[in-house]
Amino acid sequence: MVETHHRNFSAQLFALLLGLLLLAAKFIAWWLTNSNAILTDALESIINVTAAAFGLYSLALAAKPRDRNHPYGHGKVEFLSAGFEGALIFLAGLAIIGKAGYNLIYPQTIQDLDIGLILTGIAGAINYGIGFFLERRGAKHSSLILKASGQHLKSDAYSSAGLVVGLGLVIITGITMLDSLVALLFGGIIIWTGFRLVRQSVAGIMDEADYQLIETLVEKLQQDRIDTWIDVHNFRVIKYGATLHIDCHMTVPWYYDVRQGHEEVKKFEILMRQHCNAAVELFVHMDPCEPPGNCRICSMLDCEKRRAPMETSITWTLDNIMKDQKHDA
Repeated sequence: MVETHHRNFSAQLFALLLGLLLLAAKFIAWWLTNSNAILTDALESIINVTAAAFGLYSLALAAKPRDRNHPYGHGKVEFLSAGFEGALIFLAGLAIIGKAGYNLIYPQTIQDLDIGLILTGIAGAINYGIGFFLERRGAKHSSLILKASGQHLKSDAYSSAGLVVGLGLVIITGITMLDSLVALLFGGIIIWTGFRLVRQSVAGIMDEADYQLIETLVEKLQQDRIDTWIDVHNFRVIKYGATLHIDCHMTVPWYYDVRQGHEEVKKFEILMRQHCNAAVELFVHMDPCEPPGNCRICSMLDCEKRRAPMETSITWTLDNIMKDQKHDA
């Protein structure tokens, strides 16, 4: 886990340093061309650098071990980092739209577009490559900071591609208004990107259920279930940065002692860890079975304490496993 945090930190640091170089390149392109569309790209790069710096700090903080004041660790800072980045992106989009709207009314001369297009295109290609790498690494290691940085850089690359096309049309048609219109279009895209990141951040802070993740875990649980797990309910997953906290109620045979119950929880924990791309902390509340009701759904056919025959098997699904209610025939 320490090695993973170190590599994530190194990846984010690399993105920050390269972002500074790309920022300089884009402002040189704007200075040469006086293009609003290229200025759009350059302004968003300021946000890239600021967000990358905050993300770097957040990764360092998230890697700190638990302490008395933070018994669940410091992983929640990842959501704050993503929200901060999203807010900056949103504000940059508003500024870009305001500047483009102003220049639709008061046009400015555009020059040396060929050089500007080359610099913007190169920067966009580099941004896409870095963004693709960060997003994949973030998904693999459940790091919202890296995923947010990657998505941001990829959206920046898409904007750069659009700018190259739009400014190419200016060169072909000679209609300079297209420069500001392109800036308006991609300013809207940038605002949408920022809104999505803020929304994702708020969802994490509010412990909103990740139904896609829960459904995947429930499918694996159903697929590899063990007969001694008579029932599982009140299943919940909370994210603390790159760590998943899973808690549930598990029904086991009423005559199991503490050691036997612990062994069942251990098997359950191993199964969950096998299907999660993140560190897992598990809390399982054990319930004793209640004959004869639980006997009717219990697949322990060789149970000597059985008081009723098995009538049906409950298939665990997203809908029924999250309820705080035991399953019964």
